[in-house]
Amino acid sequence: MEEKKYEDIDERTFKFAVRVIKMTMKLPSNPPSWVIGKQIIRSSTSINSNIVHAKVGVSKKDFTHYYRIALKEAEETKRWLEMIIAVELASTERMELLIQENQEIIKIIVTIIKNTIKKEN
Repeated sequence: MEEKKYEDIDERTFKFAVRVIKMTMKLPSNPPSWVIGKQIIRSSTSINSNIVHAKVGVSKKDFTHYYRIALKEAEETKRWLEMIIAVELASTERMELLIQENQEIIKIIVTIIKNTIKKEN
């Protein structure tokens, strides 16, 4: 099995947001798609935005604060992905890779937060 190349969380969440935006462009053209599409674009792009803020934070407290917000946005994105499947705007198969990537991003963010808190104490 091929090992995944290390990728910076900033770059990874940027690419994830781009994939989510492209996915929303393929949703059916109807009011539920428009609403959910806008919400998932906001939450997925906010993950990356908060990570960028964390990188330029002036303190470890700022860093942790922005990563916690990024985690909340990742959890919200997860819910929107599940909603897209639940209301049958897209199939589970079609959403599988986005769901998997979102879960991996959540795990990475949680690890970063935990490690940062350990270093603070």
